[in-house]
Amino acid sequence: MADAPTTPEPGPTDLSSSLARNINSIAERRKKDAEKSTRQERFADWVTSFAGSMAFVYVHIALYGAWIVINLGWIKGIPPFDPSFVVLAMEASVEAIFLSTFILISQNRMAATSEKRADLDLQISLLTEHELTKLTEVVIQIAERLDIHAEHSPELQDVVKDVAPERVLDEIEAHQKGDAHNQAR
Repeated sequence: MADAPTTPEPGPTDLSSSLARNINSIAERRKKDAEKSTRQERFADWVTSFAGSMAFVYVHIALYGAWIVINLGWIKGIPPFDPSFVVLAMEASVEAIFLSTFILISQNRMAATSEKRADLDLQISLLTEHELTKLTEVVIQIAERLDIHAEHSPELQDVVKDVAPERVLDEIEAHQKGDAHNQAR
């Protein structure tokens, strides 16, 4: 009984309606994005996915293993066709070139998707910060009407200030340049 959770796991109906809507929206967006991808992009994704699987490893163990065993002359009746393994090395090099290209194609698409999501996250964060600033102003006004003097709190004075994202980015970049300059010494 020690492994039992202290509260029962929530069921799918326990999700708030806005959370369920958001999950459905994200799923729909991913489905639309997948439908928009070209045949070449889907093929590159399939190759990348297969190349990153154990099935790919097993196929290579079997093919390269057979190639090596045959060309070492260990199987009687089958003459070696690449005794110096030059063809095997060339084939492996060409395969590596194509695999790395397919992987780069897939990574570029994933990076573009990540960039879109990062932009969305930033927009939502900025909107949330703005809304919280306005909400804090309203709470301070309510507190004043109730004769609670919260406006003198230094923390509240900071919260009421709007954030300028450009200024924040400038400050971060300045600190990064300063850190890089200090490390170069």
